[in-house]
Amino acid sequence: MQEELKVLIKAQYPLVYLVTSEEERTERAIAMIAQSKSQQRRVFVWTVTHGIIEYGQSQHTSQHHNTVSPQSAIQWVIQQKEAGIYIFKDLHPFTDSPEVTRWLRDAIASFKGTYKSIILMSPVQQIPIELEKEVVVMDYPLPDLTELNQVLSYQLDQTKARRTTTETREKLLKAALGLTKDEAEKVYRKAYVKSGRLTEKEVDIVLSEKKQLIRRNGILEYIEEDETIDSVGGLEELKKWLKQRSNAFTERAREYGLPQPKGMLILGVPGCGKSLIAKTTSRLWGLPLLRLDMGRVYDGSMVGRSEANLRNALKTAESISPAILFIDELDKSFAGGAGSSDSDGGTSSRIFGSFLTWMQEKTSPVFVMATANRVERLPGEFLRKGRFDEIFFVDLPNAQERQEIFNIHLSKRRRDIARFDLEQLANVSDGFSGAEIEQALIAAMYEAFAQEREFTQLDIIAAIKSTLPLSRTMTEQVTALRDWARQRARPAASSIAEYQRLEF
Repeated sequence: MQEELKVLIKAQYPLVYLVTSEEERTERAIAMIAQSKSQQRRVFVWTVTHGIIEYGQSQHTSQHHNTVSPQSAIQWVIQQKEAGIYIFKDLHPFTDSPEVTRWLRDAIASFKGTYKSIILMSPVQQIPIELEKEVVVMDYPLPDLTELNQVLSYQLDQTKARRTTTETREKLLKAALGLTKDEAEKVYRKAYVKSGRLTEKEVDIVLSEKKQLIRRNGILEYIEEDETIDSVGGLEELKKWLKQRSNAFTERAREYGLPQPKGMLILGVPGCGKSLIAKTTSRLWGLPLLRLDMGRVYDGSMVGRSEANLRNALKTAESISPAILFIDELDKSFAGGAGSSDSDGGTSSRIFGSFLTWMQEKTSPVFVMATANRVERLPGEFLRKGRFDEIFFVDLPNAQERQEIFNIHLSKRRRDIARFDLEQLANVSDGFSGAEIEQALIAAMYEAFAQEREFTQLDIIAAIKSTLPLSRTMTEQVTALRDWARQRARPAASSIAEYQRLEF
């Protein structure tokens, strides 16, 4: 990215918009470009608090008077005769002003044939339509492993901590990927203050900073799941697929020639463990799980805000990759994406298009894990081959799987479950989903608790008998979903998958 910026400046591009929150690091990179032998340009920095100051000089000795307002500052830049790079920090609140926009356009016109460039630096991308054809927008990347290694080395020297092993250093560096340089410096200092050293045990402290990064984002949610994938009853075919890819994001997989997995879509009847599978996969793969809340993405406060929210959320997910991006109930999140021009001015369509483009073109190791209940609501673009690595269908559990589910939930609540006839419970609960089985068990426990006694087999059967499962109240919907999935999705249950393989 620094090389690209150097080319733009050398090619006399008059206006560059750098999206970054790391002012000091970005300024230093621009100064290095300006001071190279092929450039030799002076660098000036504008802020609304101090006006224009030459980079590296004192605010008092180098301040150019009457340049605090954006209009006067841009006018001053136009009047300069020598080559220079002029950094404007946080100009975006003023670009709504017609006067500021006009001065910028005048500056662009006056820069032709000169070696002057304006660089707008801001954490927020906000470009007036008048400047869209004139500006080049760049996202200044977060520090890579090389830069983070310098930060870690400096911290070790400052604290006089003992030298770390190569393996420990690699873990500390990878744990800090996705943080800014300042954030990495602070979290390394925090880890040292808490334990008086920087070893492999302090990796968790560094990772905690990433959780703060997610919380500050506001749209993504960092999910920590205590359950393992063995807590999910049945779905052996789906579990096998996930276990085969547990090391898919390692360097060993790249050396073997395997591509990084893109994602998977889990369709199925509500309450059959789709969300639980997504959550437990993070523990199986050892990757952070980030939930994308599409309800928080949509923001009608200003035009373009919703699209910016999605871009920032995806950028955050990429910055801490490898990670799993979890979207629950995808059918509700993008149901109106195909034709939303009448209802919301096309916002849903633009967000839908942006998300599809990101899924298709992303190179970062972010695995998209989505669940859906109503396949007819999903836009066809989501279902085409290549968007997801696999589409799995989770049906209602069969008798054997219902036994497993009863075994799991009873074992969580009682140590000795030998007094329960799991086969009878499985037969009585025909047509029940996993969530309905759990709720029936909880209802039986409440009944017995109110009577101050231990719950029994009969209590569970009574609770089951008094429950009307979703498979009966919404028979048509469940049947339609099964018919669709029979030819278009891979069954998550091993018994159905084996039957289909034999049939083929």
